Amino acid sequence: MSYCHIYILHLHLLHLSDALIQSDLQSCKLILCVSPQWEEISVMDERNTPMRTYQVCNVMEANQNNWLRTRHIARDGAQRVYIEIKFTLRDCNSLPGVPGTCKETFNMFYYESNNPNLWFIKESQYVKIDTIAADESFTQVDVGDRVMKLNTEVRDISNLSKKGFYLAFQDVGACIALVSVRVFYKKCPLTVLNLAQFPDTVTGGDSALVEVRGACVNDSEEFEAPRMYCSADGGWLVPIGRCICKPGFEEHKDICQPCRPGSYKASSMDTYCTKCPPHSYSPQEKASECACDKDFYRTHTDPRSMACTRSPSAPENPISTINETSVTLEWSPPRENGGRGDVTYSIHCKKCSGDGRKCGPCGSGLHFVPRQFGLSDTKVLVTDLQPHTNYTFSIEAVNGVSDLSPSPKQLVSVNITTSQTVSVILKERKSKDSVTLAWQGPDRASGAIVEYEVIYYEKNQRDQNYTVLKTKSNMMTVEGLKPGTTYVFRVRARTDGGYGNYGGEIELETSHEGKIRMCQEYYLLHINTHTHTHTHTNLYIYTCLIHCGYIKAKQDPDEEKMQFQHGRVKLPGSRTYIHPHTYEDPNQAVRDFAKEIDASCIRIERVIGAGEFGEVCSGRLKLPSKREIYVAIKSLKAGYSEKQRRDFLSEASIMGQFDHPNIIRLEGVVTRCKPVMIITEYMENGSLDTFLKKHDGQFTIIQLVGMLRGIASGMKYLSDMNYVHRDLAARNILVNSNLVCKVSDFGLSRVLEDDPEAAYTTRGGKIPIRWTAPEAIAYRKFTSASDVWSYGIVMWEVISYGERPYWEMSNQDVIKAIDEGYRLPAPMDCPLVLHQLMLDCWEKGRSERPKFGQIVNTLDKLIRNPSILKELANCSMW
Repeated sequence: MSYCHIYILHLHLLHLSDALIQSDLQSCKLILCVSPQWEEISVMDERNTPMRTYQVCNVMEANQNNWLRTRHIARDGAQRVYIEIKFTLRDCNSLPGVPGTCKETFNMFYYESNNPNLWFIKESQYVKIDTIAADESFTQVDVGDRVMKLNTEVRDISNLSKKGFYLAFQDVGACIALVSVRVFYKKCPLTVLNLAQFPDTVTGGDSALVEVRGACVNDSEEFEAPRMYCSADGGWLVPIGRCICKPGFEEHKDICQPCRPGSYKASSMDTYCTKCPPHSYSPQEKASECACDKDFYRTHTDPRSMACTRSPSAPENPISTINETSVTLEWSPPRENGGRGDVTYSIHCKKCSGDGRKCGPCGSGLHFVPRQFGLSDTKVLVTDLQPHTNYTFSIEAVNGVSDLSPSPKQLVSVNITTSQTVSVILKERKSKDSVTLAWQGPDRASGAIVEYEVIYYEKNQRDQNYTVLKTKSNMMTVEGLKPGTTYVFRVRARTDGGYGNYGGEIELETSHEGKIRMCQEYYLLHINTHTHTHTHTNLYIYTCLIHCGYIKAKQDPDEEKMQFQHGRVKLPGSRTYIHPHTYEDPNQAVRDFAKEIDASCIRIERVIGAGEFGEVCSGRLKLPSKREIYVAIKSLKAGYSEKQRRDFLSEASIMGQFDHPNIIRLEGVVTRCKPVMIITEYMENGSLDTFLKKHDGQFTIIQLVGMLRGIASGMKYLSDMNYVHRDLAARNILVNSNLVCKVSDFGLSRVLEDDPEAAYTTRGGKIPIRWTAPEAIAYRKFTSASDVWSYGIVMWEVISYGERPYWEMSNQDVIKAIDEGYRLPAPMDCPLVLHQLMLDCWEKGRSERPKFGQIVNTLDKLIRNPSILKELANCSMW
């Protein structure tokens, strides 16, 4: 047996791999041969370049066993290495007179060792790598023509664990020339994806994937822990998670760059920097908010995207209407509201002396209806004023930033003087059935006296009946009284501002003569006067309305709105889906959740499809101070009804509430001009079912599991927001250029109108039968659990590359089969564990189905341990 020890020196880095050694067999400085069968020979190649080889050609003798061994090769942390050898081999048939001892193969071995200085290794210690045969052998003719038929073979060694290894080549009777040996290992290269950097990673010892945790690039933070898997062939697979730029930074290619002066980004969840809102500025880079200009402010609850605002100007055109001891104040809104919509009004009151020199607070004796402070209407009623008193009421307009401004309050004032009562009632004369009265008017009336009102009733009988008479004179004869009866009289004055207070009471008794014709007098009394019963009833109703209105007004409407808005209790810190139907005005839902885009920023390029409401196009969106992006554009066809417009835009008000990498992203809407449009991110590969059919059989099972994991992650997000999709199917999943799957199709009328798979059921309405859970078909019970059933069907679609669930069975046959326990069989080459997960999703009892969070965890485990996917399911249908 003979051995040669070869020192191989050339080391260099290749794409996706590192060379441990490379030798063109010209750089060996020391070759130690135990026997001379292997010879070092220099020859000329086809280009007349000298080439050193090691040759052996002992074909005439049987039982050849000639060995050539390399020096110790350090594995440099690699668990799997590849050996590339280049050699020539002589065709035995071209050698004349050679007996059956000539071979056309040789063997390659390796031996692992921590010792780099072994000079002798027993044959039995070597592990055979492979028997090497040539694809092309040469003949004497090739030698004469100087044609080199060079063969290249690559073999690998897995699961290395020691510091290094030795290679050996065994000749068993061939005529061969060994030209070069290259030993290398593969690795996944350093890469940046989704703002996470993944380092150079050596592949695993066998076909297993190596999970690698990414590190967020500078000025970014984790949104979901970034991970990828390094495959055995040196490629990255199944990106999971992402990093997002911190406040003050925006994504640009693979880095986070600072916002420029004059722009800002308030939240990590925002994608791009935005120009500072009106009346604000950012003088430096990296701004997370913009400072307000001088005399402009922002409250701690105002979003940073809101323009800075200022205090309103004073209210205008105050009007006062006095009525007895009350006054109604009215005014016009301020000319400038400061740029805010939360203007309210406060009333300040002062009571002054007759000469107006001494004024002080009015105190707590007055009542303001509905309230004194925080008024939203431009009107207030002030009651319980004192008669003949001077008051100054100042009306202040207030908004959310008024307390932040050092400027003086902006007020408008109105001065009033309450009316004085009629001071004296004089008795002029009386008879058996009449009384003549005279009185003196108020000294200081709040305007010209229009008329007087006289009220009278029989003594001690006011609760049963009283009479009201009116006159423009300061005297009156009251007729039709009962003889010998005592009456009580009171008088008050009315001006243009309303009634004053009643004056003091006076009791008068009619004479006792001629008590006759009582029935006729009683009749006249009812015909010519206002009865107490009617008046009392009206007063009671009026008082009740005022009282009820006052109590109602004491509840702060803003406080009520914080607790209950649009039909859903809002808890601090929670994020809950709000159905557009909870809005009285559906257009408000669009304004709340979707950004209005100027149509001039959109360029439509081509039609890519048609939907229920109109065409779907691809195009580009270029917003001010932002880079141009590709978008999908849904437009509303001409001649639409208002209901169709609301239904069309409802998808935007739903989609705008979601922010997740596996949910289609809404860019904005165009509603202020025609056509009405919804703008979303552009998904290059279209719907998942079509994409899978187009690429049938072209993906690894790990890639398919990665797609399913993305869909499950998006559905977990929707489920956590209490949103039920109702139409989860591969046709409603979109795929981008990075094979990221995103849930789409959130229109309210989706299931009823625009689904080609929908079918009428016995209970009325249309449902996509093949994707829908049995309880949803039978009872319209749609929940996250029914979405899980649909997700199981999507799994089946993905693994079968877009086959139609239940094939050509009719919808009624599908319903019957499911009710009898039938479940879809495993698709071809479907891993057992995936089909079992499908069956779990198709449990008849919805409480027994897994949650989407559990599904995500299960798929993560499969990605980390792909060996579990090797066991295939038995295609049983029941």
